[in-house]
Amino acid sequence: MLLKSLALLACASCALAHGDHDHNQEPISGPHKSLWYNTIPGDGGTQADSVFSGISTFGRLPYFPCLASDEEKYDIAFIGAPFDTGTSYRPGARFGPSGIRQGSRKVRFSGGYNVPMDANPFNFWGKVIDCGDIPVTSYDNHYALQQIEEGHNALLTRTPYTAAKEPGISKSGKTLPRLITLGGDHTITLPLLRSINQAYGPISVIHFDSHLDTWKPKVFGGAPSKQAAINHGTYFYWASEEGLLANDSSIHAGIRTTLSGPSDYDNDGYCGFTRVEAREIDTIGINGIIERIRSRVGTKNPVYLSIDIDTLDPAFAPATGTPETGGWTTRELRTIIRGLEGINFVAADLVEVAPAYDTNAELTTMAAADVLYEVMTIMVKNGPLTLNATQADKEPKVIVDNEIKRW
Repeated sequence: MLLKSLALLACASCALAHGDHDHNQEPISGPHKSLWYNTIPGDGGTQADSVFSGISTFGRLPYFPCLASDEEKYDIAFIGAPFDTGTSYRPGARFGPSGIRQGSRKVRFSGGYNVPMDANPFNFWGKVIDCGDIPVTSYDNHYALQQIEEGHNALLTRTPYTAAKEPGISKSGKTLPRLITLGGDHTITLPLLRSINQAYGPISVIHFDSHLDTWKPKVFGGAPSKQAAINHGTYFYWASEEGLLANDSSIHAGIRTTLSGPSDYDNDGYCGFTRVEAREIDTIGINGIIERIRSRVGTKNPVYLSIDIDTLDPAFAPATGTPETGGWTTRELRTIIRGLEGINFVAADLVEVAPAYDTNAELTTMAAADVLYEVMTIMVKNGPLTLNATQADKEPKVIVDNEIKRW
């Protein structure tokens, strides 16, 4: 056992950024040795848990209470932020983290290999776990956002499982792990960006949503109090005011909402955003949307990815706080996400999943889980967040007119 442990440690210490060493992520449960069965008389076999059994973690990843202990290291961690008291229409996203985990049960049904991206995010150079949820009060929004910021930052600044001694792109010069946050309504992105700012400084944002979310508080919500001014439609306004966003390098994708007037677009530009409207998929196509996003943020600087599930049309994701018709299909969104391979994502969130409004077929939670599966794969393929990671290795291949080309 000692020799085996030493061998594992040695393997972890020499893992390279682009998958030269595999780390096979075992599912959270099974096989159960006490319940072995004989497949052939005289021959022992094992019975692993089915995807529909056991407790729910994202993709049946191992669970560890990361906020209670720092003994477990990771390169990518899933963390929930069950908060929904900043929403303006339909509440219920506090149950989003558990719903997304439930919808992710079959993500690795046949092993987890991502065919379009030619990678398995569950078998790679590092380690990914589910850290559970940040404890969030439902009685005090100010304190809740503080809990989310501090909880996220505590996990974001941990020593990673891989490449811990290599220089990284963070402000401290260290290599840090990546976090994927399960929302929660979109207000949670403000404390998450505050956490990111502590680690990386002002950052570019790719924001998938049907709404701008850069509204001035007096326009969205009326701002009767300081806390009411911070909600799921104004958080980017505050992020801009607090200097959390890199200058003029952020972009919305999937926008199709009504506005209070053309001045909303002016304020959006003031906050440093440009837009790709949902309807533009009919004119510039999927590849045109990908190109617009990539040209805006580039592949060198740190980027934060925030995905509102209402980017999808309600036909594909009905269980959300503020549904808007005319959105993209699940296939289209997943293809667009895959087209962002090579962008330097340091963290991500997926928000506004409100399972109470879903069908009993779990359409929304499955779509959310599958989108995050694509995000997770991109992070894995990009390697650890080290300073010497080469951008040439991060250029993705895409299929255009049946030919494989590079962006």
